[in-house]
Amino acid sequence: MTPPDAVSAALKMRSEIERLNEARAARDFVLKIGIHRGPSIAVTLNDRLDYFGQTVNIASRVEHLAEGDEICLTEEVYAAPGVADLLAPYAKRRDHSHLKGVQQDVAIFRIQGAA
Repeated sequence: MTPPDAVSAALKMRSEIERLNEARAARDFVLKIGIHRGPSIAVTLNDRLDYFGQTVNIASRVEHLAEGDEICLTEEVYAAPGVADLLAPYAKRRDHSHLKGVQQDVAIFRIQGAA
């Protein structure tokens, strides 16, 4: 999966959750998404595929930074070809965060709803 594929999937998921919430009496479902890219180790054990490594750790921590209905991207994803075009209609805020287990601060782009 490419960074634009991941961002496009995240935007579609958020849109579907919003559509689902519109049909409900209360806004029950909230989606938090974090996206990072890089190398990882893939292991199959007991017919289950799992991923390990610093890339996976950063992705998990970025997801935990997201507020409800927010997509958080690392700079590695945001700077990938095609991603800025996908995100042009959306409000964005650049942030920096210190992530546990990562020596340097990480640039985070917070993507809210359409601008």
